[in-house]
Amino acid sequence: MDTQNILRFLADLAQNNTREWMQDNKKAYQQAKKDFEGLTSEVIDEIATFDPNITGLTAKDCLFRLHRDVRFSKDKSPYKLNFGASITKGGRKSHWAGYYLQIQPGGESFMAGGCYMPASENLAKIRQEIDYNAAAFRKLLAADDFKKYFGTLSGEQVKTSPKGYKKDNPNIDLLRHKSFTMWHKITDKQVQSKNYKALIVQAFEAMKPINDFLNTAME
Repeated sequence: MDTQNILRFLADLAQNNTREWMQDNKKAYQQAKKDFEGLTSEVIDEIATFDPNITGLTAKDCLFRLHRDVRFSKDKSPYKLNFGASITKGGRKSHWAGYYLQIQPGGESFMAGGCYMPASENLAKIRQEIDYNAAAFRKLLAADDFKKYFGTLSGEQVKTSPKGYKKDNPNIDLLRHKSFTMWHKITDKQVQSKNYKALIVQAFEAMKPINDFLNTAME
């Protein structure tokens, strides 16, 4: 896989986001997609060594389409400007907490993970688990590897307190979350470096304990 080629194609697409240009550059698109699929496959194999839930996934199970859904958008650009993959038990449409990889030029590449906007039933389960086991969850968030790559838990929150929890709950800062996500942005230079795959895997391994906590709650 050639990450420089992926960035180059996406940079060209950003300047020529039309179906006509894509048709004329179909071979370039197919090669960039192949390179991203190759990277995703290698990352899946690496993750499977420490997270057995990922075993058996293929890149095609995880990759998102480049085409945008423009039906309800003022922006009618037909294509996304990134390649993304959700490496999650059950594939990209799964509700489980997992790992997300994105490449986009201009310093917009990142590794992320966790649980984005879980359905109400699963959100209730996660909040209940946090309420019962907040000390254990905070210990995971305070781990050196987690703080090194992600700093803190991110994700949209309610402004006051969720239904069923009092504002003075000692763990209200965690219970307010509607999403439980982790982000680590990287530069184009890092994407093109020989250590890029190792960086991805290290970041994902650092987030695994949080994913385990969230998935245990939803089970």
